[in-house]
Amino acid sequence: MIKIGTALFEATEQLEREKGISKEVIISSLCDALVAAYKKHIRAKEAPNVEAILDETTGEIGVFRTKLVVENVEDENMEISLADAKEISDDVELEDEVKIEVTPENFGRIAAQAAKQVITQRIREAERNLVLAEFMDKKGTLTTGIIQRVENRNVFVNIGKTDAILPYKEQIPGEYYKPGNRIRVFVLNVKETNRLPQVIVSHAHAEIVRELFELEVPEIEDGIVEIKSIAREAGYRTKLAVHSNDPDIDSVGACIGPRGSRIQTIVSELKNEKIDIVRWSEDPVEYIVNALSPARIISVDILADEENAHEALVVVPDDQLSLAIGREGQNVRLAHKLTGWKIDIKNQTQAEQAEAAYRARAEEQEEPEQDNDDYENELPQEVDEENIVEEEYGIDEDDMIHEEASQEEEVQE
Repeated sequence: MIKIGTALFEATEQLEREKGISKEVIISSLCDALVAAYKKHIRAKEAPNVEAILDETTGEIGVFRTKLVVENVEDENMEISLADAKEISDDVELEDEVKIEVTPENFGRIAAQAAKQVITQRIREAERNLVLAEFMDKKGTLTTGIIQRVENRNVFVNIGKTDAILPYKEQIPGEYYKPGNRIRVFVLNVKETNRLPQVIVSHAHAEIVRELFELEVPEIEDGIVEIKSIAREAGYRTKLAVHSNDPDIDSVGACIGPRGSRIQTIVSELKNEKIDIVRWSEDPVEYIVNALSPARIISVDILADEENAHEALVVVPDDQLSLAIGREGQNVRLAHKLTGWKIDIKNQTQAEQAEAAYRARAEEQEEPEQDNDDYENELPQEVDEENIVEEEYGIDEDDMIHEEASQEEEVQE
């Protein structure tokens, strides 16, 4: 047996506290390492009856072979005679199994090297599995982390047992990520790697807004107010469509809160990003009007309402066109994402001009109707077929028949 002492148990307890790896996993890894070292020592690939046993009371560990008690030994590695077995235990009988210690002398150094490699590998596997299990459950949720460093425009955020990656495309434009600052991120994906799993997080995802509203608005958490749709351009503006399942509760007012306290907390968390809260409606016309707020709308015409095509023409006052479209088309773009409708916006003057042009083209394409009497007069009169030859050539039809008969008689002669 190899004397280990209490140092191993102290180390296992420390690893369990720091990394969450259980004591049993480490002890099992150590026993497997000793078995692997023993196989290497005896130059055997397989040794099914070999195991390592750790005595936690004495702090000793050794390698043992399990052998079958027989009368005549044919395989020394698998069998033991009854006489030899009696030396180990007086109660042993034939067909019993006994454990024989086979720990080689000076095995401590070899075992230590093998144990180091195996334990290190097992600890990494256990840690990887713990991180994978934890963050698979957190996928699609909001979590809080601490910014560690910035490398190649990627931000590394510590979110517990691992450092997550915040890619450049998932960052808020213009945001400065200072190491040491706390940050709320959305867990996008968890990828398995040879080492620790790679956790991808986002600071610009629309679901961050949903999570923040669920934290700040009790009516949303209780299911009274429902978030139907979110459209976000991180760092600039967000549109949120909400619906109340209780007619006595105003969905927009619940999200804003008393004197705007709830919405202000969320806006501060999002670094003063503008948030438009609109009422969701089953009526597409009303929903589109609400989504284009704060612009005033004159009319909404549904051009196509099919499974794969939803198009609408919106007419606004002349002085509201720029507000309805927004800077660089942001307002109408967010309204499109929010509602799922393709929205074409025209001001009142443009709509009137387009309608006038359409009518003019329609009038040009119309053909004038002709008078029935005039049309009948233009038709050709009936012609007497018997007089056609006589009228056109001045030859009587009977003369032509007589002449043809004379020609036939000449041919016969």
